[in-house]
Amino acid sequence: MIHSGKTRRAKKTLRARVGQFCIAPAGLFLLGFFVLGACAVTSVQPQADPVLDPRILRADEINRMNSMILSHAHLNSDSSDYLLGEGDLLRISVFEAQELDATVRVSARGLITLPLIGTVAVKGLTAIEAEEKIETLYQAGYIRHPHVSIFVEERVSQRITLVGQFKIPGTYDYPTKQRLIDVIALGGGLSEKAGQIVQIRRSRQVHGQLDVVMVDLERLISRGDVIHNLEINGGDVIFIPEAGVFFVDGAVRRPGAYAIKNRTVLQEALVEAGGLETWAVKDRVQLVRMAENGERKLIELDPSQAGVQDLVLSDRDILIVPSSGKAGRMSGFGVSILGTGFSFHSR
Repeated sequence: MIHSGKTRRAKKTLRARVGQFCIAPAGLFLLGFFVLGACAVTSVQPQADPVLDPRILRADEINRMNSMILSHAHLNSDSSDYLLGEGDLLRISVFEAQELDATVRVSARGLITLPLIGTVAVKGLTAIEAEEKIETLYQAGYIRHPHVSIFVEERVSQRITLVGQFKIPGTYDYPTKQRLIDVIALGGGLSEKAGQIVQIRRSRQVHGQLDVVMVDLERLISRGDVIHNLEINGGDVIFIPEAGVFFVDGAVRRPGAYAIKNRTVLQEALVEAGGLETWAVKDRVQLVRMAENGERKLIELDPSQAGVQDLVLSDRDILIVPSSGKAGRMSGFGVSILGTGFSFHSR
């Protein structure tokens, strides 16, 4: 009986305690539910739609452009198209007279020296053109129907430099008569940070072309405008900047490409380019900007006017500071932007 009484009292106490626990924690449970629910709501951040994520969109665009570049590139050029230049080592064979065979290096003046005929200017000729020239000289006084063969053992003169946002930038031995798409493919294609403008700085003037040419990659690759697929020459420097840049050229101390830092205005852009040269036209700046229809338009600006110096620059803007007087013409600067009909000379 004692045992059963203790048992009844223990069960009663246990029921009371369980009752207290079950009643009060019911509210705590609901409160905890709402608290946890609130925490869950506030802690879950809306995720960016991967379809609209600009980084993914940019990567997809670069991949698409690289696929088009590689599909249209022609990297197997004919070695006979190579233009001979200073430093190149040539092995010259004369089939009718092996004693006239020679291995010669093109001099700094573009000359080679051969038995009997002496010096021959070969710089700027292809191997085939040089063969024909040498055959003519031998035929003039020594061999009735000569046959000459030229093999380029060392190619030194023809190199191009790829700078900026290529996958594999660097200096490359360059077989001539390749075009812009070909050399972009030679550099492995565009990097993920590549912008939409290619800047080509010519090592020399060719067929009246200017020293600097800007090419819009969107027009070249996506729209297939073949006029933008320029022929590249040995010694040229091809520069692809990062996206989000502006260009400054003309009568400034440090022409080039510069990154847009949050909010860059015209006055800051000119300061970043080293300021104006003494021969610059102080009250005139030309702005070439991409319009909404994808075309570029030329805008004439006067920095002395109110508000012009605070003009905010956009990606791919090009600022040109014209020159005045003879000093400006001595700078030897020229730039052309394909597809706009716009070119600038300071000569």
